[in-house]
This record gives sequence, structure tokens and C-alpha cells, in this order.
Amino acid sequence: MNANPVLLQKKYARVVKLFAEKTGISLDEALDFFYHSTVYQLVKDGVSDMHCMSDGYLADDLKIEYDEETKVAENKIT
Repeated sequence: MNANPVLLQKKYARVVKLFAEKTGISLDEALDFFYHSTVYQLVKDGVSDMHCMSDGYLADDLKIEYDEETKVAENKIT
């Protein structure tokens, strides 16, 4: 199922804002990460009706993905 594009854009904005607050990163960094994330691809493609999930749920999923990527990047440095 595909969601209305305008409604999806509003949802993206809310999710990115929550994600930035949860991680303490800037909105620009959060937006950049979001648009390169698996979460974004799943929501955009309508997989498992991810667009129906709450903003908080999606922000938490995004944070998990962010934490995993950050951990991997830190391990490559050390």
C-alpha cells in the first residue's frame, strides 16, 4: 500500500525531528542520515505498511540503525 506523498513528507519531518532529539545530532545530520537509511527505504517503498507505524517507533528504529552504524565506524577507526 502506498501513502499519500504529502502525508509521507510530513511524517518524515516529524520522524527526523524526533530522531535528532533522541540522538542529540543536528537536524541537518539527522535528515542526511534518514535519507540514506534502511528505515527510509522501507517507508518509501511501503514495505509492511511501515508508514503506518508511529513516529516514535520509526525514530527508535532509525536510532537503532544509527547506533549500529556509529559502532561499526568506531570499530574501523580503532
